[in-house]
Amino acid sequence: MKEIKEISDLMPEVQNNSETLQCTMDESGCCIVPANDTERAFWDDKWAAGATGWDLGTVAPELKIFFDSIEDKTSSILIPGCGNAHEAEYLLSQGFTKITVIDIAPTLTRNLRKKHEGNPNIQILDGDFFDLKGSYDYIIEQTFFCAIPPSMRTQYVKKMNDLLNEKGVLTGLLFNREFEGGPPFSGSIQEYQELFPANGLELVKIDVAMNSIPARQGTEVFFRAVKKKMSCCS
Repeated sequence: MKEIKEISDLMPEVQNNSETLQCTMDESGCCIVPANDTERAFWDDKWAAGATGWDLGTVAPELKIFFDSIEDKTSSILIPGCGNAHEAEYLLSQGFTKITVIDIAPTLTRNLRKKHEGNPNIQILDGDFFDLKGSYDYIIEQTFFCAIPPSMRTQYVKKMNDLLNEKGVLTGLLFNREFEGGPPFSGSIQEYQELFPANGLELVKIDVAMNSIPARQGTEVFFRAVKKKMSCCS
């Protein structure tokens, strides 16, 4: 596995490029960013050029521990903004049979389809996560949240809520640190504790990750979120 430096140094070629990730507001005040040609080309160019310093080269240790705790290998699992899909590859190696990954970069998804050709246990989608339909037992967050503009974070949580089944779990890693410019964009525990419950998801766990790679020690949190229970009475 290649050496991982400071995360702020991992993506110099995408820093301060938020102008390519602009949005418009819908009637409810949500920021809507379609996967337009500019955005798609922006990320596709990074994969085509191999400018992917954020890639760990393997499944994140904290996620590996979580995956090992899932007993039902037929659970439906979604990984948005999947990148090289190291998490999916690990899940496949452990016998999981209903894995879906999605990314906006055609170069990447073509490579993934070639790599996993003939494997019925993984579905590889090329497209915009916010257009995705379906229902999943688990949705895995790994450097997807930090890649979208902060103005889209409310939409992110609402979309996750829509895609989870009634007992589904959104889980993974989020940054708890500041970045200059973006992507990656800054985030904090306090923000998450306000954002998720306000948009339909209950944070049942959010703690500093104990098993981050050395370069990210102390800057990541591991979280689990579920649908908020609806009260039957006012």
